[in-house]
Amino acid sequence: MIMVGIIVIAFALDAIFGDPYCIPHPICLIGKLISKGEKALRKCFYGSEKKEYIGGMLLSVGVVLISFVVPAVILWGLGKIHWSLSVLLQIWFCFQIFAAKSLKKESMKVYTALKARNLPEARKYLSYIVGRDTTALSEEAVAKAAVETVAENTSDGVIAPLFFMAIGGAPLAFAYKAVNTLDSMIGYKNEKYLYFGRFAARLDDICNYVPARISGVLMIAAAFMTGFDGKSAARIYRRDRKKHASPNSAQTESVCAGALHIQLAGDASYFGKIYHKPTIGDEIRHTEAEDIRNANRLMYGTSMIGVILLSALRFSVGVLLFILC
Repeated sequence: MIMVGIIVIAFALDAIFGDPYCIPHPICLIGKLISKGEKALRKCFYGSEKKEYIGGMLLSVGVVLISFVVPAVILWGLGKIHWSLSVLLQIWFCFQIFAAKSLKKESMKVYTALKARNLPEARKYLSYIVGRDTTALSEEAVAKAAVETVAENTSDGVIAPLFFMAIGGAPLAFAYKAVNTLDSMIGYKNEKYLYFGRFAARLDDICNYVPARISGVLMIAAAFMTGFDGKSAARIYRRDRKKHASPNSAQTESVCAGALHIQLAGDASYFGKIYHKPTIGDEIRHTEAEDIRNANRLMYGTSMIGVILLSALRFSVGVLLFILC
């Protein structure tokens, strides 16, 4: 039951303050661990596809375990001193795990630049939040990419961490974020990471499978509640939710496309190479800067519904276990 309060307070703190830039972020520390681990393991596991795969697997398992064990031990140790210290630190951990405010802040920089007709600036800010090449994108393509990343990260940055938080507190949520960070750093299908990053990419697909589908359903509800086209969101979700190389990315992208009456995805360039992707949604109108703001409204609506429902579920399970025990 205490965990419910921790989740609600942490989400509220994120909504108000966002990530404190003056303090090293735990996810950045995980990223540094991945970089150093990759350098060390590549020296030992090279020369064949199998060795590269094993090296990537060892890196993934090691980083995830460390990301779970370290906060768990710290929280346990503080709990031995006084339970309130453990609770306060867990609030802080969960606050830093949520990414709703930072997602909005960074995507709205793209929005502001587009509204000011400053396309080079919009491309620059977009490059901070997407993996694709941005230097040659048109205004519509920039807006579309920003909307896509807000939609996809509604699951990766808010609902999925919340899901694991509700199950296992901050340590399990950190383990999830480690998986997510591994995928974003080494889970590419290029020559360098095709085998080394394969395990991380598959692990990310598995860990996001349930949260992504929860996110899609919650976003449909949010579309109705925030005044967008919920019926279209549900229709496009049913039709296009599997139209992506990832089994999870199109879950929320399809809802967002339907709710806003726009078309997302399609061909994109990564590291100078064009990747052909199916489109998601119907191009009823062109994507514009205002759709970035609308995507953030959907993201926050989805997040708040998720916090309420998953917290209520966690509370109900806690009460049931208390009665049974």
